[in-house]
Formats: sequence, C-alpha cells, structure tokens
Amino acid sequence: MRTVIVYESMFGNTRRIAQAIAEGIGPGADVRVLGVADVDAGELEGADFIVIGGPTHALSMSRPGTRRGAPGQTTKAGSDLVLEPGAATGPGVREVLASLGHVGARAAAFDTRINAPAVLTGRASKAIKRSLDRRGLMVVADPESFLVDKKSHLLPGETDRARAWGAHLATTVERLGTRA
Repeated sequence: MRTVIVYESMFGNTRRIAQAIAEGIGPGADVRVLGVADVDAGELEGADFIVIGGPTHALSMSRPGTRRGAPGQTTKAGSDLVLEPGAATGPGVREVLASLGHVGARAAAFDTRINAPAVLTGRASKAIKRSLDRRGLMVVADPESFLVDKKSHLLPGETDRARAWGAHLATTVERLGTRA
C-alpha cells in the first residue's frame, strides 16, 4: 500500500502529528510524509491511501490571510513558538486540495486545534473530508482532531494517539483493500 501523508503546519504540531501517523501505519510500509509545499499532484494521484491534515484556522482550513497572521504568534511576549519554513507565505491544504483532480484512492483527514469544544474552535478536518469526498476519494475514517493548548503546544499524549490512529487506519485500509 503506497501511502502519502500531506500536512500543513505553522509551528510544527501538525508535522509532528503527521509523522506519528506514519509511524503508526507501520515501519515496513511505503509511506511518504510531505509538507504542502513539497506535494506533487502526480504523486498523490498514484497513491493507494492519502492522509491530509492541517491546523484549524478561523473554524476551518487555513487561508492565505490566516496564514499571514502566524508570524505574529512567534513575537508575542513569552512565546517559544518557531514558525515552520514557508508557513506564512506558502500554499496550504486548501490549495493542495483545489489542485487535486479526481483520485480513486482511500483517504483520511485530520487537524490540529485548540483544546476546546469543536463548536467553538471549528475543525479543519471536516472541511478536508468534504473536499476529499468531492474529489472521489473514499474516506475510511471519521475526521480526527489532535489537540493543542492555548499557547499552541501539543497536549501530552497526542502523538501517541496519532500513532494509534495511524495503526487503526492501516488496519482499516488493509481490510477494505487499497483502491476505492
């Protein structure tokens, strides 16, 4: 099973979750983890399983305007955040999905968001899932959220939870078969 995990990350949290999901899918699996700036549409179109995730901004997927605000978080008094390369100026998950044609593969969606009720924070993963559905991918699991605190740090245990979710996804795709 050829798996591609695509992530958008502002401060490294979503990247760490994507890497943990890859670890959960399995050390012997053919898994590539790519930041949105490194995605090649042909690579996605040739994958059997695609997992896409990004941070929740303004209740949904990031937009160019919400990404431009990320550097301000790093300059706040007491902040220890470091901006990921290209996070504020590069493409996001929204743009990657818009460039994706009809793909006959299995898929899953995840996000990172503040630890608060989803009705207040929104969930980028729900919008990602809808976009995957529209492009003909068969989503094999409910969208998943991984939580950060109000200072944008992953909560304890979230990478372990991501590894477990990755293992669950691998088992599900194996049971269903690789092609949608």
